[in-house]
Amino acid sequence: MASGPIQRVFAPARGVGDNPPGEIEMAARVNLFRMINEFIVLLLGGLLILMAATRTVGVPSHPAIMMGLGVVFIMWATRAWSRPGPTEPRISAGIRAGSLAIVGGLLIAIPLLSLRHESLLLGIAGGVLVVRGIVGGVLSLREG
Repeated sequence: MASGPIQRVFAPARGVGDNPPGEIEMAARVNLFRMINEFIVLLLGGLLILMAATRTVGVPSHPAIMMGLGVVFIMWATRAWSRPGPTEPRISAGIRAGSLAIVGGLLIAIPLLSLRHESLLLGIAGGVLVVRGIVGGVLSLREG
């Protein structure tokens, strides 16, 4: 091992006290992952609202595809409600499941209603996801 000025520069600092115990601690990895996940959901909701506002969306030529996607969202919601994560509070699982079920129902309703309502339904789905992102982020901050 080398000694001299290089060793003194890279020597471990003792007693610096950057983050003393009991003060501000770094968020756990799980909580950080939840925050990133909720931020992505918020951005997805914003994208849906933007698509609805600019009316750049159209119903697929086969409405069964949109209805199938809605069914997948509803199944995902039931799974999120019935099996929450081991450290996840029940309210977070309920918010996640509820938002997925609402978006799934709206996706099923888009091909069933007239074409002039598709932007409104897509905007409502985006709003649900934005609210879920904000509420989920606040709840994950409270947990950490």
